[in-house]
Amino acid sequence: MSLVTTTDMFKKAYNGGYAVGAFNVNNMEIVQGITEAAAELKSPVILQVSKGARAYANHKYLVAMVKAAVELYPDIPIALHLDHGDTFELCKDCIDGGFTSVMIDASSKSFDDNVALTKQVVEYAHEHGVVVEAELGTLAGIEDEVVVESGKESYTHPEEVEEFVNRTGCDSLAIAIGTSHGAYKFTPEQCTRNADGVLVPPPLRFDVLKECIERLPGFPIVLHGSSSVPQEFVKMVNDYGGKMPDAIGIPEDQLREAAKLAVCKINIDSDIRLAMTGTIRKYFAEHPDHFDPRQYLKPARQAVKDMVAHKIKDVLGSEGKA
Repeated sequence: MSLVTTTDMFKKAYNGGYAVGAFNVNNMEIVQGITEAAAELKSPVILQVSKGARAYANHKYLVAMVKAAVELYPDIPIALHLDHGDTFELCKDCIDGGFTSVMIDASSKSFDDNVALTKQVVEYAHEHGVVVEAELGTLAGIEDEVVVESGKESYTHPEEVEEFVNRTGCDSLAIAIGTSHGAYKFTPEQCTRNADGVLVPPPLRFDVLKECIERLPGFPIVLHGSSSVPQEFVKMVNDYGGKMPDAIGIPEDQLREAAKLAVCKINIDSDIRLAMTGTIRKYFAEHPDHFDPRQYLKPARQAVKDMVAHKIKDVLGSEGKA
């Protein structure tokens, strides 16, 4: 099997009441951990690359590693996706360079400017057999070069989604219903605390999601900023020299509920970073004499694999759907 687009993935996910995980990749160990988990659990998977990841690892290295995974695991569908492309030129470069899916994020622009740029990308992508994700509404938080200050995010307006999809021809739509980028998705002031003093974030806007579904029946919806920031890894980071006070994410039960609806793609990045970083910090503390990168990257890779396996089984519901 070669790299695939998300078209068939999303059709099956929509009808099956599950979502496909879109995991950000930056290096070999992350690619290996994600695809090993997906192969063992027979799950489709989306490997996505941000503008920052391309700058860090180089486009050619990343594509070659993903293609190696496709050769190793020919029985699972793997799509290669550009996350948060911000220009036509960037999207074109990825389309020409072997990606099967791209996101054009013009959500910070006016509605008409968003439509115009998205349509330009869609026309080029479809000519080359590539699918396009677009975005309406803006998420707070930080992800690579995407920075939106808290208080300046905006929920998707459901009354705009039909016109946007019809005018652009996009293949999936990322909407804003209360998720947020990064490990600090909410300020303490936005949250309540439970009996144990743990921050509890505000619930997702399922009313917005459901109205979008009513207006776009059968159309795949995407959630960005959907890491859950597992507290065991936040604690591990902090116990071994880190400083991540009040890091909080999206409750997994809410993501599972969204996956049962029209959400066909859920983006996860920060949870992988936390799993890797916590594991490496712990390893360094326990083995101060070690200096071989293979020694600490091996358990870090396993931590990524375990995290992805958990998401596939308990959050996405995509186990056995390859």
